Amino acid sequence: MPRKPKAIVLDSWAIMAYWEGEPAAEQVADIITNAHEEHIPLFMSVVNVGEVWYILAREASEAEANKSTHELRQLGIEFVDADWTLVHEAAGFKSKHKMSFADCFAAALAKHKKAHLVTGDQEFKQVDGEVTIEWL
Repeated sequence: MPRKPKAIVLDSWAIMAYWEGEPAAEQVADIITNAHEEHIPLFMSVVNVGEVWYILAREASEAEANKSTHELRQLGIEFVDADWTLVHEAAGFKSKHKMSFADCFAAALAKHKKAHLVTGDQEFKQVDGEVTIEWL
C-alpha cells in the first residue's frame, strides 16, 4: 500500500478469492494480518457480506455460508449496516456508473470511512479516483 490507510473495506471479490484459494488469496491474508498488526479497522458492508453468503450457499450449503460469515467476524471484519447515509452514497454511485448495486455499497463504505477498498473486480475502475482502491 502506498500509504497507511485509516481503514480497509473488503469487497466480496476479495473475500471470495480468499475463501476459494485463488491467486489473490495470499495478498488478502497479508492485508488482514497487516491490518491487525497496525491496528487498522477492517470493514464490509452487510450487502457485500450477503453476496459472499449467497455465493457460498449456492456453491456449497447454507451451513457452509453461515460458518464462513461467522469466520469473517472472527477475522476482525466489522459488518456495517446499510443506513440511509450509506444507501444514499451507494445510490449516487449507481446513478453515475454501470456497476452492480452491491459493488456500489463497497465503494460507498470506502468513501464514507475514507478507507482503502480492497478488490480485484475491474468494475471498480469506474470509481478509481473517487475511492482509493488497493488492487489485487
